[in-house]
Amino acid sequence: MSISHPSVLSYLSRASKLKLAWPLPDHLDEAALEKLLCGPLPGASPSSRPQPDCAAIHMELSKKGVTLQLLWQEYKEIHPTGYQYTQFCDYYRRFAGKLDLSLRQRHKAGDRLFVDYAGTTIPVTDPDTGEIREAEIFVAVLGASNYTYVEAAYSQDLPSWISAHTRAFEFFGGVPAVIVPDNLKSAVIRACRYEPDLNPTYQEMAAHYGAAVLPARVRKPKDKAKVEAGVLIVTRWILARLRNRTFLGLDSLNVAISDLLQSLNERPFKKMDGCRLSVFKALDLPALKSLPSERYVYADWKKVRVNIDYHVEFEGHYYSVPYQLAREQIELRITASTVECLSRGKRVASHLRSNKKGQHTTEAAHMPKSHQQYLQWTPIRMIAWAEKMGPACTKVIKKILLERRYPEQGFRSCLGILRLGKSYTNDRLEAACHRALAIDGCSYRSIASILKHGLDSKAIQVETEAPQTIEHPNIRGARYYQS
Repeated sequence: MSISHPSVLSYLSRASKLKLAWPLPDHLDEAALEKLLCGPLPGASPSSRPQPDCAAIHMELSKKGVTLQLLWQEYKEIHPTGYQYTQFCDYYRRFAGKLDLSLRQRHKAGDRLFVDYAGTTIPVTDPDTGEIREAEIFVAVLGASNYTYVEAAYSQDLPSWISAHTRAFEFFGGVPAVIVPDNLKSAVIRACRYEPDLNPTYQEMAAHYGAAVLPARVRKPKDKAKVEAGVLIVTRWILARLRNRTFLGLDSLNVAISDLLQSLNERPFKKMDGCRLSVFKALDLPALKSLPSERYVYADWKKVRVNIDYHVEFEGHYYSVPYQLAREQIELRITASTVECLSRGKRVASHLRSNKKGQHTTEAAHMPKSHQQYLQWTPIRMIAWAEKMGPACTKVIKKILLERRYPEQGFRSCLGILRLGKSYTNDRLEAACHRALAIDGCSYRSIASILKHGLDSKAIQVETEAPQTIEHPNIRGARYYQS
């Protein structure tokens, strides 16, 4: 029978005291025999030892650092004649075995929040167009208390997913230490048993609230059994009651869900004292982390490569980054109003978001020194510099800028002319410009050639030729037209 010798002696001793002999009486079945051999002996006085409060023990075990050993020691301090540790644990385990499977898991207070979408959707009618859309149901359940949050959204996309978390934290009045989601794309980009690749926006949101994300393993529903049971309860106690109602807009649906959710959280437990709300206030609420001072601002992330002109493109607009990052891959963090550029986790640029396609947003600090100096030049500044040389130089610069379709096209030529004064003196440059105006040679190369060959010091000779008279019989001359 593979039982120990003392156990055999114990059974024989009890059988002897009960005056049981072999063969057993016909009326004694196995259940009655087990009761005789394992239950209290007839005539034995009932135990006067105080019974452990198993429901209170179960709740205390949800608190951080609390163990059965500690609770037994506290029990013995109050009841010195109480049960020893082994019997104390046996009483609790028998109690826990009668609870639901989800409740038997001991989750620490404020430790985990399980989140998922219910498989059931609810139709919502657009009051303006009459279009019917299916609303997705987001469910969040705290591990220790089973306190539940539910809301409806039109999609399971990333903005809806993040917004649902934000409102759930505000509903709970705090943030858990760990968030346990399923492997939907809004949470996990690439599922992996050991190192799942989290969505950057989801990870940033969790970091903003000071929580960690621990996705459930693929095809392991027990990893998120709390929310699986929560989805089942929400489907039966909320969604089923709304099946025959018509909702005009998402807001009206969420109002109806909120009313039924309150009654769900206040519904008494069947096998334990209290309800979800009372246990939440006793366990989870004191252990949750405080909400940050500012609500999380939704942001998209995108990997881009910096162009050779040290700009990156987003939705047709170009934003500058430090020129040292040209040709490197960086990350963009895009909110409704800003575009942030990050390189290796460090922010290197931040711009106001623009919807002007084909245009550039550039910071001067991001440009090389040569580019910065070039942009500092304007037509007014160049004319002011030329006026220091003299009137002829000023006329040349104005002529060059006016002849170009865009003044910027003449900047290089003007800069080259003005810098000739450093090599040949301002007086010589003024004389060369005077000569250039006379011969219609207002260009950098022409003025540089005048200075190189010393023509600026020579007088300007204007050659005049006498008109030639041509005699020919076919030429009638001016007299022909006189009356």
